[in-house]
Amino acid sequence: MRRCLPFFGLPLFALMLSGLLLQSATAAPDVAAIKDKLELCAGCHGKEGISETPNTPSLAGQPDQFLQWQLIYFRSGARANELMGPISADLSNEDVRNLAGYFAALPPPPAATSDDNPALSEAGAKIAAQNRCTSCHTDTYAGTKAVARVARQREDYLLKALMDYKAGTRTGGGVAAMADVTYPLKEDELKALAHYLANYK
Repeated sequence: MRRCLPFFGLPLFALMLSGLLLQSATAAPDVAAIKDKLELCAGCHGKEGISETPNTPSLAGQPDQFLQWQLIYFRSGARANELMGPISADLSNEDVRNLAGYFAALPPPPAATSDDNPALSEAGAKIAAQNRCTSCHTDTYAGTKAVARVARQREDYLLKALMDYKAGTRTGGGVAAMADVTYPLKEDELKALAHYLANYK
């Protein structure tokens, strides 16, 4: 958020093992080729990429390159997860491109009809401004390239991710920048930030 370093801390072997040149999709994803994989994804991330599963992110509307990188991290073991590790292990480079392109093209989660704690959102907005979150995540927190969309992401997942960065247990891209932001923040400040982003209009 303070420093936009999406690839800092990336183990080089992740890219070497992938053999994948990341690029924005230039053609529509081959949905038929990943039909079975999409059904598996929907079990946790939702049929339209909008998660209803606790501590599990929505993928709809995430930047294409960001999604490709996360799949590469999981596939190479650079980012450890007991569910995503086995699922991603057998993904081909074409699978990675198709899955990322599919979810990137879906409409992002809609804005909440109401904010149950506007005061907490106001506090979160101040924290976001103080830490220049928009410098990486864009002015609308929609993300770009290898930087995640955080606007209207699940609040519980946002808090978990922020806490993991603070604790140093999150691996993959952006670790240095996010650790720099989260380490000084108290848990109640992280909760306010997560609430603000989850309810962002």
